[in-house]
Amino acid sequence: MNKIVYTFFLLLFMSIAWAQPNSQQKLEERKEKLLEEIRVNERVLQETRKKEKSIVVVIQQQNAKIDLREKLINTTEKQAKLLSDDIYTNQLKINKLKKELEVLKEDYANMIVKSYKSRSERSRVMFLLSSQNFMQAYKRVQYMKQYAGYRKSQGDEINIKSSELAVYNEKLNGLKSEKVKLIAEQEQEKLALVQEKQEQEKLVKSIKKDQKKILAEIKKKQQEANEIDKKIQRIIREAIAAENKKTEKKSGTKTKSTGTSATKILLTEEGKIESNNFKTNKGKLPWPVEKGFVSQKFGDQPHPIQPKLTVHSNGVEITTESGSSARAVFAGEVYSIQILSPINTLVMIRHGDFITVYQNLTSVSVSKGDKVSIKQTIGKIRTNDSTGKTSLKFSVLQNDTFLNPQGWLYNM
Repeated sequence: MNKIVYTFFLLLFMSIAWAQPNSQQKLEERKEKLLEEIRVNERVLQETRKKEKSIVVVIQQQNAKIDLREKLINTTEKQAKLLSDDIYTNQLKINKLKKELEVLKEDYANMIVKSYKSRSERSRVMFLLSSQNFMQAYKRVQYMKQYAGYRKSQGDEINIKSSELAVYNEKLNGLKSEKVKLIAEQEQEKLALVQEKQEQEKLVKSIKKDQKKILAEIKKKQQEANEIDKKIQRIIREAIAAENKKTEKKSGTKTKSTGTSATKILLTEEGKIESNNFKTNKGKLPWPVEKGFVSQKFGDQPHPIQPKLTVHSNGVEITTESGSSARAVFAGEVYSIQILSPINTLVMIRHGDFITVYQNLTSVSVSKGDKVSIKQTIGKIRTNDSTGKTSLKFSVLQNDTFLNPQGWLYNM
């Protein structure tokens, strides 16, 4: 029973030890991504301020930066905790090695003393000559060989344990230095966060006199966004209905008239493969821009200037640098291209029964029916002349249902 318990804890320890470096690497990747998003945010903020554009946009971007900073602090805290766990595990290993080394050295010392005493009492030759017969002499020779071999193996084991201990001590010192560095970085991020929040408060106070005007603008933009979302769903339903009729005609089958034929894509065998491939890559998809940060999240969110007012978004808004392009997050087929206004074009790309939508494009470099590859450029993102903001509205749907893109894109 004790052996089973020991084996269980040994396997548990090994699995934890294996998982720690992998978790630390993922956190480091997440940290680098957040730092890059903060750098992009800072460049966009500076550009916006230089152009003396809308203070509302500055506040929104500052709010996004605060959110990124908080995520960065949280990631650093997780890294520090993992390092603390590593330090504790290494310290346990060092303590175990020290005890094993002490026992080995003590045994070896006793062996040397015993060997010395036996040498002083009688020589090896006398030990052999005093044998009563040949068999006894042979056994004594074997004993002396085994004893000498055992002494050598004990000495070798001491050297191995000493080397192993030195490695763990070095690793422990490295982990401690890394943790000190992380804590220092964390303190700097916390100070930066406090300053950014203070700056945000000043900006919000500076526009209090324009509250009514801002509130009207927010409501107007929300209404426009809702109308676009309804239009997207209508376009998709019309396309689904038309395509399903073709599929039914080819296969010779007919869907029951329950209305599902207009809201659910009838997948061919190839379509099922495409859909499964897209689903398998959930959480691993590249961003629809090369660089950027989330300036508006999916779902219901409090407005950064009017916290009591809830705004809804069926996608994520990603702010990027001026002149940036939108790119496909996965291989698929261009499902539809819609001109929402002379300066706002929308592209839909189908991946089985999943559809990705890219809004706020000034120009498009693909056509309906084109096969696109992952990360392929599909168009230029519009920069708003009045605010100086360059942002892409990105949505993910399954059939005609909006999903949260933040669960699909890597490290969002």
